[in-house]
Amino acid sequence: MSQPRLTVIAPVYNEEESLAQFADEMGKYLAATPVPSIVLFVNDGSTDRSQEIIEEICSKRDAFHFIRLSENHGLSTAVKAGIDACDTELVGYIDTDIQTTPMDFIKYFEYFPEYDMVNGIRAKRKDTGVKKLSSKIANGFRRRMINDGIEDTGCPLKIIKSDYAKRIPFFDGMHRFIPALIQLQGGKVKQIPIQHFPRYAGTAKYHLWNRIRKPFMDTFAFRWMRKRYINYEIDKRG
Repeated sequence: MSQPRLTVIAPVYNEEESLAQFADEMGKYLAATPVPSIVLFVNDGSTDRSQEIIEEICSKRDAFHFIRLSENHGLSTAVKAGIDACDTELVGYIDTDIQTTPMDFIKYFEYFPEYDMVNGIRAKRKDTGVKKLSSKIANGFRRRMINDGIEDTGCPLKIIKSDYAKRIPFFDGMHRFIPALIQLQGGKVKQIPIQHFPRYAGTAKYHLWNRIRKPFMDTFAFRWMRKRYINYEIDKRG
């Protein structure tokens, strides 16, 4: 395989039912992509058979790798750990529940290098009523409070230039504001519609209350940080 240009981060927390199918879907993408890519599983302290399955996948497929966190810290930490571990020009993110397809990543590449991030928009979501309602409420509140112009900040299909990704300020709830955090650095974000599918297997880890409460709290934290954020450039070295 050519030198990889994209690392696709795949956070995992108790997804034993979907990992094998996810690996197959990623395999189809790896065979078709014009941009050499690798997959990095980030096991966020799973307590089921996820780690065993991940290691089996990685032992059989050269483009698949993993890191395992010592305990569960949440999605923001898993994404940040993946970003810290990657050394490719681009870094992507996808969930392992197969509600999005990695094949849509191929549509993203035409927007680089003009843009610094491409974010998907789940135009026809195939989620439960609870998930749709909570996302609609949380996204509407976030847009009114921070005015970032991002339609679907939580879409689990993103590609970012790694030099921007590695400068994202880290905090609990970071994953909800990745496009806004790229904009905060002066980066340009492109949004395009993507496909969305019903959950392949397993169950969602959150209910209506914690899907709404945390985004509300994190939005106020983001507003506080944005007011104090300093974006600097070095124009000369000696």
